Amino acid sequence: MRSARLLLCSLLCLLALTGCHRRAATKDTAVMLIESSPNDLDLRLGTDAQSEHIGSLIFDSLVHKDEHFNLQPWLAESWEQNDPLTWTFHIRHGVHFHNGQPLTAADVAWTLDSMHNGSLLTAKGGNFATLNHTEVTGPYTVVLHLKRPDAALLFNLGDGSIGIVPNGSGDMRAHPIGTGPFRFVSQMPDKEVILERNPDWWQTPPSIHTVYFAVVPDDITRALELQKGSADAAINALTADMVEVLRKNSKLVIESGPGTGLSYINFNTTDPLLRDRRVRQAIQCAIDRPLIIRTLWRGRAQIANSILPTGHWAYTDASSSTTCPSYNPDRAKQLLDAAGFPAHANGIRMRLTMKTSTDETMRLLAAIVQQQLRMVGIELDLRSSEFASFYSDITRGSFQMYPLRWIGGNEDPDIFRYAYATAGFPPRGANRGRYSNPQLDALIATAGAESDQVARKAAYAQVQQQLAADMPTIDLWYLDTVLIHSRRLINVHASPSANYDFLVHASLD
Repeated sequence: MRSARLLLCSLLCLLALTGCHRRAATKDTAVMLIESSPNDLDLRLGTDAQSEHIGSLIFDSLVHKDEHFNLQPWLAESWEQNDPLTWTFHIRHGVHFHNGQPLTAADVAWTLDSMHNGSLLTAKGGNFATLNHTEVTGPYTVVLHLKRPDAALLFNLGDGSIGIVPNGSGDMRAHPIGTGPFRFVSQMPDKEVILERNPDWWQTPPSIHTVYFAVVPDDITRALELQKGSADAAINALTADMVEVLRKNSKLVIESGPGTGLSYINFNTTDPLLRDRRVRQAIQCAIDRPLIIRTLWRGRAQIANSILPTGHWAYTDASSSTTCPSYNPDRAKQLLDAAGFPAHANGIRMRLTMKTSTDETMRLLAAIVQQQLRMVGIELDLRSSEFASFYSDITRGSFQMYPLRWIGGNEDPDIFRYAYATAGFPPRGANRGRYSNPQLDALIATAGAESDQVARKAAYAQVQQQLAADMPTIDLWYLDTVLIHSRRLINVHASPSANYDFLVHASLD
């Protein structure tokens, strides 16, 4: 870590002799640095963090999460649940798409229908598996008829999860058209995304005219551009050492606070070596999370014992259900022995491969995990690739282990269905590890159909305890939200979700 910090300091000193090739920030343009290109800006399809965060600036949802994750009216001015299987939504008048077309109930119905009737093949389709059909009963009234009660329906109609598209729209990845505060201009994969202010937004339009999202995969390059002033903002996009170096720059502001973004390691539970949960449990026992938080994140993270953020109404600390509530390499060796993987003469028990993106913090994490697993006899090979290739591999199940982050999607308990239900295998969900447990499926179904929150919480507590025991995923830590921005970017308020909504309300001085 010290060498990385010294290297960064040395590189910063060379700025007077070098230049950055990205578009420079101008009076009307804010430059936002992102680690990877969005996979798909059509929010019906995009599931990666960049797609959901940038897509939420282009599209509006029916309901909107406030800073406490409560759902507020948005494109839907109001709604009522007529009975357990019927919801009526009243759509806001006077809203227009970026092409000038007025928003009506027919657009809402089409958006939802396209996600559950096969018009689009999308991992988010499972979010609407309970939807039987939509009914447009007036220009601004749409009724959703369900097959069975669905307590997660409202959350799945929220920002990041869905964006309303014009009636009849197919795949909109080439040129997304929404009703949001910014409209799409252009995208060049692995280089940039450009958005412009929507002056006709139904709320107060943004002050910033243009947002230029520069794709900069390398951490040091992102730090250099912020240091030089050729970029205005980056959120959760630098190592802790780099943040501390940039803190000395009087032209930059660093804002931080507790976040909901979850770092995790996922297993391919169909892999011959990893299908035995004792091996997965052993790996969890061998990882010293407090040490990694201190060294890699300088303490700017909190231990996670569930995929849900602490403080969430459905959160359960499931650490008591795990084999190793804390770091225990001796227990890891015992589990590997019991699973039939004794240490050979060279100390090696097995070899595994961890795939990562080229994101520097993910590679550093992988390197630390590699070192810690070696201490219990697991030789871990590391393979990194640019994000699109990495994401394609994990979606196809072409991996043994990988580290990644949940950003936003883990703020509602429906994440358990999306990420762990047997019906959630890609492309219908994000159960990329192909984990399957009929008992868990039944618990998820019970919780999802339960309208009483106390009963739902009890069911989700069992879900979290079962996952902690089976260990298809190691929940590592919740990262603090760290937003670094130039002083010319003012009125900035970062969200615990680390989304890009602050660009809607910020302005350039």
